[in-house]
Amino acid sequence: MTIAEVSEKFDLSQDTLRYYERIGLIPRVNRNKSGVRNYTEEDCKWIEFIKCMRGAGLPVEVLIEYVGLFQQGDETLEARKELLIEQRNQLIMRIEEMKKTLERLNYKIERYEQAIVAKEKTLKRPEN
Repeated sequence: MTIAEVSEKFDLSQDTLRYYERIGLIPRVNRNKSGVRNYTEEDCKWIEFIKCMRGAGLPVEVLIEYVGLFQQGDETLEARKELLIEQRNQLIMRIEEMKKTLERLNYKIERYEQAIVAKEKTLKRPEN
C-alpha cells in the first residue's frame, strides 16, 4: 500500500506516518525501486497497534521502547510483557480518574438543569 492509502485507511496524516517511522515507532517501511514507501500488511498491523496505544494515552517513548524490544527478538518477551503490564496499570488508574471526573461533571450538569427548571418555574406565562 502507498502512504496515501495507509494514511486514509488509518486516518493519520502522511506526515505522522513518516514521523512514526523516523523515530522508530513503527519499523522501517520497505520502499520500491523509485523510493516510494510500500506498506505491507505487517506494517499496517504495527500502525494499527500504535494508533490504538496512542489513543489510550501511552507515551511515544514507551512505545518506541516496546518496538525496540520487539526487534531484539524473543529474549525480550518478559521485558515486553512487563512494559505492557505497567502501561495497563497506569491506564487503569487514568480510567478511574476519568470516571471520577465524569461523575463530577454529571453532578454539575444536573445542578445546572435543576437551576434552569427552577428559573423557568418563576417566569410568568404571557396571558392570551
